Amino acid sequence: MATRAHPTTGTYKEPKGRSVTVWAILMILLGGLAIALPFGTGLGITIFMGWIIFFTGCAHIASAFHARGAGAKTLRVLLGAIYIAGGLFIAFQPAIGLLSLTLVLASLLLAEGILLIISFFKVRPLPGAGWLMADGIVTLILGLLIWLRWPASAIWAIGTLFGINLIMSGIALLMFSAALRKVVGAVATA
Repeated sequence: MATRAHPTTGTYKEPKGRSVTVWAILMILLGGLAIALPFGTGLGITIFMGWIIFFTGCAHIASAFHARGAGAKTLRVLLGAIYIAGGLFIAFQPAIGLLSLTLVLASLLLAEGILLIISFFKVRPLPGAGWLMADGIVTLILGLLIWLRWPASAIWAIGTLFGINLIMSGIALLMFSAALRKVVGAVATA
């Protein structure tokens, strides 16, 4: 059976329809938009993260009603209150949160770049696997750029570098998928 590699698990699955192509093109378009509006993208991401933290706090408080013992309930409510306060602060003070988020994004891109490079070595015999390596190298460089220029670049770095990462990931996904479609076609006709 012809398959498509999952970059982190090394398992393979046959591509279905054109959904991978649609997602890859969407990633490329959203990456272009993020580059065109870097500060707005950075603030938007920061506000979004603030609300995620807020709702995580609400979940902690809700879970307190299922905890056994007063100590466990108190700790969950306290933890939930801290999450809620932090999330609201980030959501309503996004410029301050953007500075912290810049370092978080740098760390995530560094980790993603390393994992993509490792994934390349798992699937390198497959056609188009070089795109995983290219994606990993570019992602690693982007993480380093954010890390080394912080805090001065926090205003534009999140949006611009996140956009570049989306574009590169979209291109890599598109090219890897196209290469695997050729393999599927060759195996089907053989």
